[in-house]
Amino acid sequence: MKLKKRRLTLEEYVEGVKRGDRFVLSRAITLVESNLEADIQIAQGVLEQLLPFTGRAIRIGITGVPGVGKSTFIETFGQYLLQSGKKIAVLAIDPSSQKTKGSIMGDKTRMEALSNDPRAYIRPSSTGSTVGGVARKTREAMLLCEAAGFDTILIETVGVGQSEVAVKGMVDFFLLLMLAGAGDELQGIKKGIMEMADAIAITKADGKNLEKAKRAKVEYQNALHLFRRSASGWSPRVLTCSALEKTNLDKTWELICKYWEQMHEKGWIAQNRAQQNLYWMKETIQESLVNRFYTHPGIVTKLSEVEAKVASGHVPAYAAAKELLNIYTGNKE
Repeated sequence: MKLKKRRLTLEEYVEGVKRGDRFVLSRAITLVESNLEADIQIAQGVLEQLLPFTGRAIRIGITGVPGVGKSTFIETFGQYLLQSGKKIAVLAIDPSSQKTKGSIMGDKTRMEALSNDPRAYIRPSSTGSTVGGVARKTREAMLLCEAAGFDTILIETVGVGQSEVAVKGMVDFFLLLMLAGAGDELQGIKKGIMEMADAIAITKADGKNLEKAKRAKVEYQNALHLFRRSASGWSPRVLTCSALEKTNLDKTWELICKYWEQMHEKGWIAQNRAQQNLYWMKETIQESLVNRFYTHPGIVTKLSEVEAKVASGHVPAYAAAKELLNIYTGNKE
């Protein structure tokens, strides 16, 4: 018979995370991922008490086209960082995992060397149907990892589309991984994602693919010159690297450190994080309002009927929305 785990107190969560207890950290992240009202209340209490111990890590977002080798890059780059004396946490945003049923767990399995190192912590994203919900939980997991003493946070986008925007909204540095030799180098990637990048790394720059990678580097660098300068004043750079041969991992880290130093001196890191905090406050308000709306007893009772009328064209969408909002707010008009 399986024994039920004892529920930790708020103080046990806080003290366990502060001393870097990985078991307590994992339970704390599970707590912030929960949608149960009782868990939400204690999770917010834990986060509030740990907030003074956060913010000391460099936050790096990593995204890339399918087949670019994100997990291989992260494993190799992560090992390089560990050898440099860093403590790293790898988190993922995967809003599609509800459909793919655990693809990120495959990534975790492939990062075997990294996941077995006590100086590294890998956490798959929670499943969810919306980018916003998963992203908020990933952001809170990031804060918990910082409070636990991890000084470098790698946040990987596993899904595609809006997940890149969500990651950009919670990191200091955004790294875009690209692949050379896969047709037109500038196709298959949205212009908006390239504009978000602080650097582009052409992966798998080894063997027969090395020359293609060098040509792709020039093409991407030229393309970046066409984009408007970022608000930070940073000019995105392009480099090549190989996880297989472990080449230019040091240059990738040097570039990130150069960015960090320059942006700190200009006050951009603090300014950017302040704006991100406000953004996540507004996102949380919107998510909470939507959740409360759709779980309201009156809405639950009426929603299907109203949706059917709108779908059949008998009621205009605006009028239907107003009717439901009136039910939610208790407006009698």
